[in-house]
Amino acid sequence: MLELTMAAVSAAESGATAGMLMAEAPSEPGTVLRVGRDTSVCRLATPDDWLFVSRVHLEFQCAQDGSWQLTWLRGSLPEPSSEVRLTVGEHARPVAYGGTVPLPRGGSGEVVILDRTAPRSVNVGFYHEV
Repeated sequence: MLELTMAAVSAAESGATAGMLMAEAPSEPGTVLRVGRDTSVCRLATPDDWLFVSRVHLEFQCAQDGSWQLTWLRGSLPEPSSEVRLTVGEHARPVAYGGTVPLPRGGSGEVVILDRTAPRSVNVGFYHEV
C-alpha cells in the first residue's frame, strides 16, 4: 500500500497543516495516484490558481513487482515553472522534468513541488507499506 499526504504551503501559512489531504492505494501492478490541479484525474488536487503546478503534475505508479515509482509528467511548456525534489531520509535530490525515479520499498519520504516565482510549495509525504 502507498499512502500519500499533501499540504499546499505559502509563506504566510508555513507550518500550517489544517489543509492536509490524504490518499492511499494498494500495491497492485498498474495502480496510479496523481497530484495536480485537475480534480477529475488527480486524487490529490492543489489550488486551481497555483499555476506552477500542472493539471497533472506528479504520477505515482505501482510496477509489476509491487514497487512504486514517481514520474514528474511533462506539461505543455518546454520549461517548467516549478522544481521537484525527492527527499528520502537525509538525502534530497532533484527530479528531472519528465523524469521517473523509484521510491524505496517499505520506506517513506517527501516530494516537494517548489514554485520558482513565489514562496509556495506543495509537499507530498509518502509511506510505502510492504
